[in-house]
Amino acid sequence: MWRYFGRKLAVYGLTFVAAVTINWMIPRFMPGDPIRSMIGRSAVNDPEAVASMESYYSELFGLDVPVWQQYLNFWGSLLQGDLGVSVWLFPQPVTEILLGAVPYTVGLLVPAIVLSWIAGNKFGAYAARSKWLDNTILPVGYLLTAMPYMWLGILLAWGLGVVAGILPATGAYSLAVTPSVTWEFALDLLLHWILPFLSLFLVAFGGWAIGMRNMIIYELEADYSGYLQALGAPRTLVRKYAFRNAMLPQITGLALQLGTIVAGALLTEVVFSYPGLGNLILEALNNRDYFLLQGAFLFLILGVLIANFIVDVLYVLVDPRIRVQMQGGA
Repeated sequence: MWRYFGRKLAVYGLTFVAAVTINWMIPRFMPGDPIRSMIGRSAVNDPEAVASMESYYSELFGLDVPVWQQYLNFWGSLLQGDLGVSVWLFPQPVTEILLGAVPYTVGLLVPAIVLSWIAGNKFGAYAARSKWLDNTILPVGYLLTAMPYMWLGILLAWGLGVVAGILPATGAYSLAVTPSVTWEFALDLLLHWILPFLSLFLVAFGGWAIGMRNMIIYELEADYSGYLQALGAPRTLVRKYAFRNAMLPQITGLALQLGTIVAGALLTEVVFSYPGLGNLILEALNNRDYFLLQGAFLFLILGVLIANFIVDVLYVLVDPRIRVQMQGGA
């Protein structure tokens, strides 16, 4: 088992290096110059002052050396935990900016992923053995899973936020509320969290419910289910085995869908002006902020890779066949 996880870690390590390299390359191939954009915001018109500022900031941000050296310097700084200084919010460190945004994204993503997966699988399993639920869950599930996260977010913000006025449609908390460890702030934070959470939860829920419903039906029609029924096994036992076997593709699907859900969360944050990584990435793109963009994507890459590794561990724990194969290989 340790060899298995060692191989997995090696694959994830190579994936991390490749993804971070692409992440480093993308901003540098974008049109525009971050230094000129930064100087333009300062409204300096004197040519000599502009030239002096360009030289100073290019050296400060390490953009005055060849690209290959910038790449090596990037890895050197990254290994020391230094993500650089933001161009957009100069002179604030990128790490400090990200630490203010990551809790909002994590607080939105983790509950949406976990709860939609659990609820979707439960409802899908119930739908496979209940005609009434099947006739309800199936069309609703197809409708939800066909909706883009951003589009559903716009509908929820318009319907429940603007028209009905039930829930706030923008921000993470009210401007009149000061962030603090109080029940008032916690309630306000929760009310602003509900609509972004629902837009992620509902779309993912529909996909998991349909997937589990189809897998349960497939497993109940498999040979081992017919054999168990022929032996007189209780129907609940047959369904138990069918559910456990149907869970395996759902765990794999969770690993494959993590990237899509994360991307949907970033767009959802933009729709609701939620102060997470999605809004930071948008601002970094608008301001040609290489370092903030790199840092935000670095957090996302790490998060997705760690989540996939956890899913791999869960797969080994859930599926005894993999453990048997490992023992046989050992």
